[in-house]
Amino acid sequence: MLQVSNLTKHFGGLAAVNDLSFGVEKGEIVGLVGPNGAGKTTVLNLITGFYEPSKGNVTFEGRDITGKKPSAIAALGLTRSFQSSVLFDHQTCLENMLIAHHLQRKANSFARVFGTRSSREEERKIRGFAEEILERVRLVQVNDQLAGSLPLGSKRVLGMAVVLATNPKMVLLDEPVAGMGHAEIQVMKNLIEQLKDGGLTFILVEHNMRLVMDICDRIVVLNFGVKLAEGTPREITSNRLVIDAYTGGTENRGHAT
Repeated sequence: MLQVSNLTKHFGGLAAVNDLSFGVEKGEIVGLVGPNGAGKTTVLNLITGFYEPSKGNVTFEGRDITGKKPSAIAALGLTRSFQSSVLFDHQTCLENMLIAHHLQRKANSFARVFGTRSSREEERKIRGFAEEILERVRLVQVNDQLAGSLPLGSKRVLGMAVVLATNPKMVLLDEPVAGMGHAEIQVMKNLIEQLKDGGLTFILVEHNMRLVMDICDRIVVLNFGVKLAEGTPREITSNRLVIDAYTGGTENRGHAT
């Protein structure tokens, strides 16, 4: 479904990502992990068009999307979340959802301004779809509450709902459970698994290794922008290079120099 080939990104003289290649099959959850500064978020930015690669290419469902604008990539069904909140805190949960549906709107500006029958029908359908997603993620009971007033866990779930409003085929999650407590992490874990069962495909960047090991089908490990290892959770946990990268073993020190 997604193929990353020889992806490289230089910032000045530093290679933040260097000759990275991996693929994602439809219906998988692929973890992208590594120590701080390994280049994980940079990879997400390259895939989704927020950065232009120095070298290499990205294909999604057989189509070359390298260098395309983020909005064009999202319109194809490849979307992402962010480490920090991108919610409109002074808008309600439902209003955040309605804003997120702009990619699905077909009525032109004239029709929306003058409230034509087709425009009103479209608004009704979009509102119904937004409420359906909020119900799916168990936030429908707070749909009239300001997003900024929600606890952290609910904000993260609302952020996921906003991503779902774009009607994605693949979602790139950047640290979705950062700062959460155990109960909130379990809610997010269950939601991701339910969405996978419903047909969504994921790339997961996350420091919570218990979550990664529990839900990922395969894991790609980065270190200093280079792919260190790739395999199943069981294979990764027994990989000596990975262990040394996280613990500062001799192999890692040799790589760093």
